[in-house]
Amino acid sequence: MGNYKPQTLALHAGYDYKKSLKSRAVPIYATTSFVFDNVQDGADLFAAKKDGFIYSRIHNPTSVVLEERLSAYHKGSAGLAVASGVASNALLFLGLASSGRKIVASPHLYGSTASFLNHNLKRYGIKTVFVELNDEKALRNAIDKDTVLVFAESIGNPSGYILDIEKVAKITHEYNLPLIIDNTVTPPPILNPFDYGADIITYSLTKLIGGHGTHVGGIILEKGDFDWGTNEVFKDYINAPDPAADGVNYWEVFGKPFYKEGKSGVLVNKLRGDLLRGIGPTLSPFGAHEFLKGLETLPLRAVRQCENAAAVADFLAKHPKVSWIKYPGLKDNPHYELAKKYFSKTGAGAIFSFGLKGGYDSAVTFIDNLELWSHLANVLDARSLVIHPASTTHSQLRGEALRAAGVSEDLIRLSVGLEDAGDLITALEKALDKVK
Repeated sequence: MGNYKPQTLALHAGYDYKKSLKSRAVPIYATTSFVFDNVQDGADLFAAKKDGFIYSRIHNPTSVVLEERLSAYHKGSAGLAVASGVASNALLFLGLASSGRKIVASPHLYGSTASFLNHNLKRYGIKTVFVELNDEKALRNAIDKDTVLVFAESIGNPSGYILDIEKVAKITHEYNLPLIIDNTVTPPPILNPFDYGADIITYSLTKLIGGHGTHVGGIILEKGDFDWGTNEVFKDYINAPDPAADGVNYWEVFGKPFYKEGKSGVLVNKLRGDLLRGIGPTLSPFGAHEFLKGLETLPLRAVRQCENAAAVADFLAKHPKVSWIKYPGLKDNPHYELAKKYFSKTGAGAIFSFGLKGGYDSAVTFIDNLELWSHLANVLDARSLVIHPASTTHSQLRGEALRAAGVSEDLIRLSVGLEDAGDLITALEKALDKVK
């Protein structure tokens, strides 16, 4: 859609009102099915020989606008909307990896993602090796002939670990492997991982992109310039005839003719025709409509929430009852230089963690007495949120696995919203006064 800036694309990309009865807002297509013109039309759609709609489990016009809009917003080639953020990651892992293959991942991950990699995938013979990806030697040692992808979050949740995306992408590409970044906590204008070499981005749309805590959803975004045809590990999935699509080789049709121009949508097309169609973690058109509304104000909300987070972090860093704080925007943080590299325009996101000198008991007292901030298991709502991860979001991890994820028993995670920063700080101060 032209050479427009992201804030304009967030409002207009992927939709032409002239083709939808001139409705200015994107319509909600509340239908399960779409009528075929004739028998041949239906056959061609099922064989992936032409574009069009079949059944809303596979794709729906409202969801397609969301996919195309977010793809354009990131300067990508294609998108695949699904039912949740964890579903977006799961489809990628299950699609690209098979029994005997290996995933290399950062240990600084959301608890459910880490658990899926560490436990669920083992049942299918897929191994995951967790390494500090910013450590070049450790990363190279972890990659072998069976590795299919490298996976990380832009900023670890809730550890605050910042991935050096540009460095890791260069190393990953030496082995003809894709770098996948879960960018849930730092969508543009905070960060676009495609600008630094990432090949695939995933999101929990539930978080900052949706922004209002009204619906659960996820998306996979493809950059479009990765060569899936040069690595043997993809010959059993991307670069092979698909018996479920009348023998279509997705790489030959959707990838090879387009990737040099950055316009390949081969992975998204394959996942849509294979796993989304077969497993069915579909985003409803009502959910897509909610996320489209959130996306319209994302460029404004993201900046304000980052500004509020910096103010709150500065307050907590100076408070005598705070024993530590992991906010990458503070000069004494080990990731401060990376924060300057990747987040100089907006600040290092709106999520961070801290601990109190009284440990676990003080954390409980603080949270139980905190007003205005909502105590719940979500992040990056328009409202400010608080949680104790060790007993909730990361409770499935124990001992070393918990510590490797950057979570301690005293850790309190904050997600800073759009309220007045002064009001947020006053509420924190009152709760801290209750802590002995």
